[in-house]
Amino acid sequence: MKCHLKYENLEAELTELEDVLKNSLQNEVLTIKQLNKGSEKYNYVNENVRNIEDAEYVIFSTYMNENYHESEQFLFLDKKGKIVATISGREMDLYDMIKDCENLVETKF
Repeated sequence: MKCHLKYENLEAELTELEDVLKNSLQNEVLTIKQLNKGSEKYNYVNENVRNIEDAEYVIFSTYMNENYHESEQFLFLDKKGKIVATISGREMDLYDMIKDCENLVETKF
């Protein structure tokens, strides 16, 4: 039985991403988005909440109920997949600062 892979090129693009995160993304337990560095929200978070200038992506829970948003952890990754910051939902939300990943190719079914 073949394992479902969400992204064809995840390992090639994010070479330093931890295996547990790769597996969770491929099985759609976690979601990955690219940061929109041109957004006002990104600039505010970078200057006022945390310094995330080296981050390119953010990973978060696919199934987190909005009632538990404050308990969620956002993992910010650099362009190779290395974690550069962890920020809680208590400190911020991701609205208006993320977009779909332009470089990750979703597997066709």
